[in-house]
Amino acid sequence: MRRRVLAALALGAPLLALGGCDFAPGFQAPAVTTPAQYKTAPPPGGPSSLSESWWRELHSPALDRLETRIETDNPDYAAALARYERAKAILDLNASAFYPQVGSDQELSFNKQSQHRPLRSANQPTYYGANQLLGQVSWEADIWGRVRDQVKAAQAGAQANQDLFAATRISLHAGLARTYIALRGADAQFALLTRTIKIYQDALHLTQERLKENIAPPIDVERAKVQLASAQAAASDIAQGRAVAENAIAALVGQTASLFTIPPESKQPAFPRPPRVAPAVLLLRRPDVAASERLLFAANQEIGVAKADFLPRFFILLSGGTQSTNLDLLNFHNSLWSYGPNVTAPIFDGGQRQANLDIARDNFKAAAAAYKGSVFAAYREVEDATASIRLLGAELKSLTTASQAAQRALDMSMSLYKDGAVSSLDLITAQTAALQAQQTQLAVQTRLLEQYADLALALGGGWSGQPPPPEPSEQRNIAVLGWQGSDPRQTPEQASTEQIFEVAK
Repeated sequence: MRRRVLAALALGAPLLALGGCDFAPGFQAPAVTTPAQYKTAPPPGGPSSLSESWWRELHSPALDRLETRIETDNPDYAAALARYERAKAILDLNASAFYPQVGSDQELSFNKQSQHRPLRSANQPTYYGANQLLGQVSWEADIWGRVRDQVKAAQAGAQANQDLFAATRISLHAGLARTYIALRGADAQFALLTRTIKIYQDALHLTQERLKENIAPPIDVERAKVQLASAQAAASDIAQGRAVAENAIAALVGQTASLFTIPPESKQPAFPRPPRVAPAVLLLRRPDVAASERLLFAANQEIGVAKADFLPRFFILLSGGTQSTNLDLLNFHNSLWSYGPNVTAPIFDGGQRQANLDIARDNFKAAAAAYKGSVFAAYREVEDATASIRLLGAELKSLTTASQAAQRALDMSMSLYKDGAVSSLDLITAQTAALQAQQTQLAVQTRLLEQYADLALALGGGWSGQPPPPEPSEQRNIAVLGWQGSDPRQTPEQASTEQIFEVAK
């Protein structure tokens, strides 16, 4: 028996020695040119990096309270977390193939044979027991690296889901901040229209008194009514938009819209200071880019799995136990065992394996294109936000000057109208100009605040959990086992290579 065991081990030893094979191509992320600085630099004076709680710079306690509810009550956040946990479970499922599979089979039964069973001999009993205690062990020798590539792909999938979970979190926080800014912008617009309606009501009353004294013609009254009704209609339109924004916030914080309200507040959030960052850290700030790179790596490993499927699979099998017609299963003479290698090899599959390999290669091409697209989108979104902040800031400055001038013109026109020095048409013109200037100023102020939220989203919301893809000369060293959800890619060496440049000096 000892010689047989040694023979089986001698047969398995070459299989184990071949375990270093791997048919997955050497991984290299597509090269993407990164500029030295953004085309439009953020305004100077901000911090050197973005805080994960960047919305606190808006100095709105109500927003801060709402943001805390994203990670406790938002269903999209919970779904993203569940997908991440599922990806970790898939990793554990694939990693289990590294270990022997141990099972058992116990049977205690009493049986009766048919007297007319085909080929039954006269010596066979009609009644008999069939009792057994068996155990089996099977282990696949990963000769071609198929299992290792599957596990690496699953680990990359778990890391990608971790990145996508972070991307969902960042997007939800930015979406809430943007919606809250829009709601406060509507509050400011409504407050402006409320004040304007009061002024227009006073103007209408003054015009009606002048008509009674035959100082003003009837058309002046009708013009004043038009102004008042138009302002009231605009206020209703703003209220409708505000209600929609409030309901959107309710959904984001996991509340029923019918039971959720936010008290009006005409004071808009403060303008934050955007960070002085350079494109060198953009990939660290964008979890969606990191997720695309991980999915690309997973697709690369799947090519190795598809290639290994063309080759035989080697298993080492061991089984043993006892078997008897009685209950004396602990008797050594009733023992049985079996051991030895098992080989399964493909012969003809009608092109199935080649099709799987073609699919894996095409998946890699698609993932490579998606990765490059995510990088391009990241830079575009940062450039859009920085350009919008700079241009809207200049527009807001001009509109503030225009609004102040229009208000002074309205004050003078009202004084002159009371004295009969100007017509009602001149007053209405001044009223319209002042209201339009103030409304436009508030609208641009709201848009500018929204662009700060867009910039925070484009920069990755202060998230810095992932290093950039390796250089072509580097190879990623992945620990296949023992990953518990923390990021094994962030090494001290990688963290020390992060660079933040001031581009707005």
